[in-house]
Amino acid sequence: MLDFITEQEDLWQRLQRAEKPVVLYGMGDGADKIMKVCAAYGIPIADVFASDEYVRGHSFRGYEVLRFGDVLKKHGRCIVLLAFGSADSRLIERFEWMRRHTEFYAPDVPVIGGGLFNAAYVREHASELRSAYELMADEQSRRVFAATVNYKLSGKIDYLQQVTTPKAEVYTSLLNVDEREVFVDLGAYDGDTIEEFLQYTKGQFESILAAEPDPKNYQKLLQHIEKAGWKRVIPINLGIWSGKDTLSFQGKAGRNSALGENGGIQVPVDSIDHILQDRCPTLIKMDVEGAEYRALEGAAETIRRHHPNWMISAYHRNEDLFALPLLLHRLDQDCSIYLRHHPYIPAWETNLYAAARR
Repeated sequence: MLDFITEQEDLWQRLQRAEKPVVLYGMGDGADKIMKVCAAYGIPIADVFASDEYVRGHSFRGYEVLRFGDVLKKHGRCIVLLAFGSADSRLIERFEWMRRHTEFYAPDVPVIGGGLFNAAYVREHASELRSAYELMADEQSRRVFAATVNYKLSGKIDYLQQVTTPKAEVYTSLLNVDEREVFVDLGAYDGDTIEEFLQYTKGQFESILAAEPDPKNYQKLLQHIEKAGWKRVIPINLGIWSGKDTLSFQGKAGRNSALGENGGIQVPVDSIDHILQDRCPTLIKMDVEGAEYRALEGAAETIRRHHPNWMISAYHRNEDLFALPLLLHRLDQDCSIYLRHHPYIPAWETNLYAAARR
C-alpha cells in the first residue's frame, strides 16, 4: 500500500467477516448499487430503513422500510450502510450522530461507470495514485487526497469531515476571481453555479458561456437567465466531449443527467476547443457527470493558447481522482493543481482546482 494510506482492508472485506447484521439507510439508485455489491461479496442485507419523515409503510426491493428506532429494537447492535448523499447540514449531523452510536459507513460506489475503489483497485493503480498525489500544489490538497483514498477504501466519513472546507476559499484564495472573468460553465444545470460565481465578483463579469445538455435543465437555465436579467450570458444546449458527435444521454431533469451508452435521448456534443473558438476564457468550470476526462482531451488548444483556471468535479468515476490531475498536468505543466472537499457526504463534492501561473 501507499504510505499515505492508513486503512489495512477495504469496507467490503470488513463486511464479509462482520458478525453484526448489516442494514441499509436509504433507497433509490445508491441503495441498488450497494445491494448489488453486497450480493457479489456474499454480504446479506438484514433490513432497510429511512429517515423517520420518509417512512410511510412502504417497501423497497422486497424489504419493509423501517425507522431507525425500529431497526435498533429489532437488531440491537448493527452495521449501518448509508445509501444516499447530502450536503444538508442537518442530515450530516444525523450521519455523525449515527456514527457515534453505531457502526456506520458510507460505501463508495461510483456515480458513473462500474468497478469498485477497493484494495485491489488501489494496488492496481498505485503508481498513478502516487503520481497524482505528488502533483498536489499544497499540503491541504495532499491531506484531501489521502483522506479521500482512505475514505473510499473504508467508507468512514470522518476522513471526509476532517478535510472539509468551504467553497469560498476557492474563489477568494485559490483562483482569485474578479469582475474581469470570462467564465465558461460546462454542465450549467439551472444556473446555480453562475449564481455562486457572481457572489465573488460583485455581480460583474466580462462574459459567461453556459452549456447544459439536458433539455429540461436547459429550460430551467433559460428561465433563470431571464429572471435574473443576466446580460452577456450565452446559453447553449450542448454536451461537452472530446470532439463533435451525437451521443446517447440519460436525461433525468436533475444533477444526475449524464452522457451514457443506454441513454433515452440523443444529444449533440462538441469539444471545448471548438465551442470557444475565438473566446479567451479565464475560468472554466466542468461538472459533466463522468465526461470530464473526454472533455479535457478536447481542450488541449484552449489550454495551450489561454491557460485558463479550472474547477473540475473529480468524483464521478473511480479513476477521476488520479486520471484528471495527471491529464491536466500533461496539458498544462505550468498550472498549480489543488484538491478540495466541500460539505457533502459521501465524497460527491471533491473537486480539482487549477490555477494558471501567470
